[in-house]
Amino acid sequence: MHGQPKYAVNFQHLDYVNPAAPQGGSIKQAAIGTFDTLNPFSIKGKAAEGLNLVYDRLMARVWDEPFTLYPLIAEKIDVPEDRSALTVHLNPAARFHDGTPITADDVLFSFETMKAKGRPNMRRIYRLVETIEKRNDHTIRFTFGPGHDQETVMIIAMMPVLSKGWWEQHDFDSTILEHPLGNGPYRIVKTDPGRQIIYEHVPDYWAADLPVNRGHFNFSTLIYDYYRDNTVAFEAFKAGETDLRREWDAGKWNTAYDFPAIHDGSVKKENFSHGRPERVRSLIFNTRRPPFDNRKVREALNYALDFDWLNSNLFHGQYKRISSYFPNASLAAQGLPDEEEKAILEPWREQLPPEIFGTAWQPPQTQNSQQKRLNLRKADTLLKEAGWIVKNGKRVRVDDEQNIFKFEIMLDSPENEKIALSFVSALKRLGIQAQVRVLDSAAYRGRLNDYDFDMTLYYWLNSLSPGTEQMLYWSCESANQPARWNFAGICHPAVDAIASSIAKAKTREELVTRTHALDRILMWHYNMIPLYYAGKDFLSYRQFIHHPVTTPLYGPVLETWWAE
Repeated sequence: MHGQPKYAVNFQHLDYVNPAAPQGGSIKQAAIGTFDTLNPFSIKGKAAEGLNLVYDRLMARVWDEPFTLYPLIAEKIDVPEDRSALTVHLNPAARFHDGTPITADDVLFSFETMKAKGRPNMRRIYRLVETIEKRNDHTIRFTFGPGHDQETVMIIAMMPVLSKGWWEQHDFDSTILEHPLGNGPYRIVKTDPGRQIIYEHVPDYWAADLPVNRGHFNFSTLIYDYYRDNTVAFEAFKAGETDLRREWDAGKWNTAYDFPAIHDGSVKKENFSHGRPERVRSLIFNTRRPPFDNRKVREALNYALDFDWLNSNLFHGQYKRISSYFPNASLAAQGLPDEEEKAILEPWREQLPPEIFGTAWQPPQTQNSQQKRLNLRKADTLLKEAGWIVKNGKRVRVDDEQNIFKFEIMLDSPENEKIALSFVSALKRLGIQAQVRVLDSAAYRGRLNDYDFDMTLYYWLNSLSPGTEQMLYWSCESANQPARWNFAGICHPAVDAIASSIAKAKTREELVTRTHALDRILMWHYNMIPLYYAGKDFLSYRQFIHHPVTTPLYGPVLETWWAE
């Protein structure tokens, strides 16, 4: 990449791959739910698992660096110092699976199609391109208009490239089950809609020998079998119907993996430590609705969660408590703000809680009964200050005793009921009535997209290189638009200003400082009741599957695994 990459790192070798890994064998994995489209770039339908391996991009990431790109379809790119443009020089060897060359016309078509009909995050960034110039069949220049930032060039450089010839004969803006023409390391060979999809490695894959692909894509066949839910998928794995499973539940990891294949060694069970931010799993308030539009109410309910009981009784002490929107990463705010953070926060002092200028937020302690009693007393005090008192054992409004404090906790999985019910039990001691409701995946997603809930157990997920997605997570604009990721309805001018500045950071140091400042504001506004993270990945797999010795920064990369 010519010009200044976002984070300059020398590309000498990849320690987390095995260049001598044999190519061959198959791997079968479980997918949950269903699928009805083979187009992962449209908002229509539910895309099948694994489609990212069918399409190559202009440039590729590697998973041992926060955000650095290397040549793939683009043999090289030119970027001016101010990052106001991107000139792409295509690799003349780049080919689609039918042998046709990838040209500037394909890149132009891909850009225009996804700008008009792609996913919302793609449309938002692609619209920052002001002009496009096709210089020849292998060179194209993107010039950015107002609103572009340091990350815009990176996102455009990661654009997937579609076949103009193939897609002009198909409707991009609808679900599709005909096998698309791709250009990546795998192609689809069989689909049973909603039940199974099978990929095979492309034997003459054009980019197999590029440095960025070294040691990758070692399985000859990838199979995804679909199951109704995670419980059924786990039973299938135990029965030998699938070959690899990633476990998200530390409690289950500690107790449920006790079956014959584990004991006889035909299934391995392994923890992989990593350095990426973990999912911000939490009980999320919908601050668009009362009573959760009141910060004191949200703070009070944070004191009601007994994390240590949950961790000990449900998860066997495997988890750590989340205290940041960037858990497990250096992006999390720590201690007192330094001078650079203070400079960012100071213009907003009058509009921010004073706690933000002190020590970074830490969760209430729940290690013993005395701490738990003090927490409930603190919660009661905050609720009274917010105008909620107890009458006849019920929490009611001081000015309207018919207004009872009650709400619904919306879940997408029965596996989360134990967490929610434990919280409900604690709320009863405060006179609060909470009801748990579990929905199927389609109904849950519909209500989540419409922000039609009081509280939900869900998550946000950040990367080591936060950027434009921060505005989709936390901005006033996204709070008022359906199907964004601002589930809590966060809207604050300081959050908007700092979140938008993160993608404009010119150095890693600036980015981290701005992220720390944002983290402080978000945590002290109590938009959620944070739950837990592990700081490691739990994977179990058949003994014929192998992986490199070194685990990259982002965790296991299955594309670098192989079978005997």
